[in-house]
Amino acid sequence: MPSQQLLPSATPTASGSASAKTLDLSSDLVVYAARLMRLVRRTLDLPASVRVLTILDAIGPLGITELSRADGCSQPTMSAQIAQLVESGLVSKEPNPADARASLVTLTEAGRADLAEVRERISHLIAERLESHNRTEADLEAAVSVLRDLVEGESPV
Repeated sequence: MPSQQLLPSATPTASGSASAKTLDLSSDLVVYAARLMRLVRRTLDLPASVRVLTILDAIGPLGITELSRADGCSQPTMSAQIAQLVESGLVSKEPNPADARASLVTLTEAGRADLAEVRERISHLIAERLESHNRTEADLEAAVSVLRDLVEGESPV
């Protein structure tokens, strides 16, 4: 269903700005999406390294600089995270064929398996919360559709 049918006021007004209700709901969407991610991380006690695995899964092999930029952290912080992930076997770090001074970080099969397990845990947590609030699959489909539309075309992290 097109968004105009769901939110007629979401269409910009003649002056080119969204309605006050659309702006309020847009702000709420961001606030609740952030709260949801904090709830998931806190409830499942997810390490920060899950973000790195997610970035590598979405984008593919990257250098430390690109990873730190994608994660919004400093290069030394990312280097320390990568060292731990290499030690645990979740990523590999190999010389970059395009730049001998740099290296590429790649998700290993163990890293993919770890990320799949984390995503399964997240799925179960969200499904339980949806059920406890009497939300339907249709509600979830609508929420996913809205979020997908908002991030489509952006970096997948």
